[in-house]
Amino acid sequence: MVDKKKITAFVKEQLDENMFLVEVNVNASNVIKVFIDSFEGLTIDQCVQISRGLEQKLDRDKEDFELQVSSPGLSEPFRVKEQYLKNVGHNVEIVTAEGIKLEGELLDAGDEEIVLKTAKRERVEGHKKKQLIVKEHQLKYGEIKSAKVVVSFKKAN
Repeated sequence: MVDKKKITAFVKEQLDENMFLVEVNVNASNVIKVFIDSFEGLTIDQCVQISRGLEQKLDRDKEDFELQVSSPGLSEPFRVKEQYLKNVGHNVEIVTAEGIKLEGELLDAGDEEIVLKTAKRERVEGHKKKQLIVKEHQLKYGEIKSAKVVVSFKKAN
């Protein structure tokens, strides 16, 4: 079986300063899946370059393998802190470890925690109509079960 640690090291050697490794998976059938991303957006050419560089490092004569290099995709949950940093200013959906679902703008992503701004219409005593309540939530990474980008097809004003 192909060594996951070696693959991870090989990939990290090839990444430029704007790119980061999200995840490496190797299954029993030697299917290697490498997920990379970039703060400036990832191109197909960059994926091909990483794939070719990785193929040169691996020995097909020793072990046969299938190699897939791609970005994680919009619908996939965040796996590393860099994905939070990349998405500051975007709307994200967070599910906390307690199962609470929060959706809002990711304001900050630090070393230990994130800051999420939510806006929700709620009943407020003394008002007939629901009022827009804006809250900022500080969540440590350990308190987050999953996080992903919210894709919106609404037309911006």
